[in-house]
Amino acid sequence: MPFSPFRAVVFDFFGTLTPAVPSQVRDEHAARSAAPLGIDAQRWRRAWDESWPERAVGGLGDLRETVTALAARCGVTDPDQGALWRACEARRAAQHELFEARPDALRVLESIRRRDVRIGVLSDCSAELADHWALVPVARWVDTAVFSCREGRRKPDPALYAEVARRLGVTPEQCLYVGDGDSRELGGAAAAGMTAVQLRAEDWAEHETYDRESDWTGRRATALAQIATGLDYPVVLQPEHEQPPTGPSPFPPQPAVQTVQQPKPGRRRPWR
Repeated sequence: MPFSPFRAVVFDFFGTLTPAVPSQVRDEHAARSAAPLGIDAQRWRRAWDESWPERAVGGLGDLRETVTALAARCGVTDPDQGALWRACEARRAAQHELFEARPDALRVLESIRRRDVRIGVLSDCSAELADHWALVPVARWVDTAVFSCREGRRKPDPALYAEVARRLGVTPEQCLYVGDGDSRELGGAAAAGMTAVQLRAEDWAEHETYDRESDWTGRRATALAQIATGLDYPVVLQPEHEQPPTGPSPFPPQPAVQTVQQPKPGRRRPWR
């Protein structure tokens, strides 16, 4: 009878539990929050990108403080308060669009929980995700979430991996870590004692990341469903494994749908 050697799975958030975010999407999001402040969209986008190391550890404060600080760096030192509010709301709305889960993420998380395996999230993120975590679709299946902006440190800092394991009530050696490789997270997880798996989904190349481990040669998966199967059949996650998993599906069978054959119409109508 197959069983999981792991007591917990720790997931990265962006690009792992959520779909890829291409650069053009980030451009469009930046343009939304730049407009109320009268700042050039590309300049505004650069300000956000360049401030990532600060924002990821909470160095610029909450969203309002962050927008105010970045506006000053772009030459707008005393923004109109209405414009500042609209810029913050545009940024918040854009970020919430990025919190939507991958189509199979909720089923995978539910499947993992059915195995009595705990689930953690470890994310390098700014305040927007941490402040609104309870509203994120995957949050209901997650036992604990550790955010870099709240901890004041970023991956691959070993203290982050130790903290998420502590909150889950397990040792790092009992954790499977899953991420796309952003911020050298996989090497950090492995160094902390976790078993690291890179998720290289079909949109992996489109996702804009910070210091990604494109050279990762360890365990990998091409879909989240392989993580659930790989808990019982670790061979699925081995680098040389290229075939679909041969073990049972991690999801319960769906009831068959009874269909009644309809008579063919005498004339086909175009779809509209």
